[in-house]
Amino acid sequence: MSLGFFEQFMSPTFLGIPLIAIALAMPWLFISAPGSRWVTNRQLTLQAWSINRFLYQLLMPLKPGGHKWATLFTALMIFLVSLNVLGLFPYTFTPTTQLSMNLGLAVPLWLATVIIGMRNQPTESLGHLLPEGTPTPLIPVLIIIETISLFIRPLALGVRLTANLTAGHLLIQLISTAAFVLTTSMPTVALLTMVVLFLLTLLEVAVAMIQAYVFVLLLSLYLQENV
Repeated sequence: MSLGFFEQFMSPTFLGIPLIAIALAMPWLFISAPGSRWVTNRQLTLQAWSINRFLYQLLMPLKPGGHKWATLFTALMIFLVSLNVLGLFPYTFTPTTQLSMNLGLAVPLWLATVIIGMRNQPTESLGHLLPEGTPTPLIPVLIIIETISLFIRPLALGVRLTANLTAGHLLIQLISTAAFVLTTSMPTVALLTMVVLFLLTLLEVAVAMIQAYVFVLLLSLYLQENV
């Protein structure tokens, strides 16, 4: 019985245990914990350098009040990158292809930035709903539009991550299926298809990292408006 292309996005179970729980716990097993020794290995050095560069780019436009989120943003970035990349391995499951999980990450974090803005600077936060110099007849319309755009932000965060990863996984499965079918009938075309599949896999690894960075970057931009 042949499985449908979208069945790879269903949460599988093994011996009654949902594999999504194992997939969510796996990334932390590959992260090296820093030690107190003077000499560290290459993995720790690369890991520390990457985190420092990421935090520098992320926190540079933020006010000092937003620097308290550095640990949360770093952990979220590492978690999403690990999940996205590990999901490209065979016989694995990618939790970030589930819209429910992505919205579960996006909505609370977005809501936290809004609450911080309303608590610390309510006038400036509400001022984003109405640009300065707006003609009087357009004020009600612009307030409604800006309010809708504010509440649609977490949905856009979750859908963007889900759609990009789902599209990449589907393309990889479609091209690999074509290469397998053409192996016996058209070997030359199958070889070219395998080359395309290899290049697409490299592209998907880059997309997995970039989408995790974009997710955290947009959250930092939302935070920047409220601190």
